[in-house]
Amino acid sequence: MIVEGKVFKYGDNVDTDVIIPARYLNTQDHKELAAHCMEDIDKDFAGKVKEGDIIVGGNNFGCGSSREHAPIAIKASGVSIVIAKSFARIFYRNSINIGLAIVECDMADKINNGDMVQVDLDNGNICNKTQGWNAQVQPFPEFIQNIIKNNGYINSVKKQLGGK
Repeated sequence: MIVEGKVFKYGDNVDTDVIIPARYLNTQDHKELAAHCMEDIDKDFAGKVKEGDIIVGGNNFGCGSSREHAPIAIKASGVSIVIAKSFARIFYRNSINIGLAIVECDMADKINNGDMVQVDLDNGNICNKTQGWNAQVQPFPEFIQNIIKNNGYINSVKKQLGGK
C-alpha cells in the first residue's frame, strides 16, 4: 500500500489531549472528533487537512491517555499515516487496532511542514518528494498490514472469517 500527501509537522510529546481535547470526548461520532482534531496545537488543522495528508511528529507521539479517540480523530480527518520518531505504546497499538497507518522513522525530524511525502508501507520506504531523499523503515508484518488495509482489527477478523 502506497500513501502520499502533504505534511502537517508537530514536535515531541504530542499528547492525546492535544490530538483530541477532552472537552470533545462526549461523542463517538468520528466526523465530530475529526472537526476538533489537533485544534489546541493547530487551530486551522481541521480546515486545511485533505484526504491522504500526513502527520509527522517527533518523539513520544500520542503520549497521555489510553483513549482510542485520538487515532480515530486523526484517521477520520483524512490523514493517511502518522510518521514519528517514536510513539507512545498505547497510541501505537490503538492506531493499528482502528486501521490508522503509523510508522517510526529516525529521519522524521528532517521532514518539514508542507513537504510532499510518499510512503510505501509494504516495502518500508519513505520518499520525501519535496527534498528528494528516501529513508528505509521497518515495514509491518503482513498481518498488521492486513489490519490497516481492512480498516481496522475488527474488519480484518470479519474478512478472515468470511464476513463482510
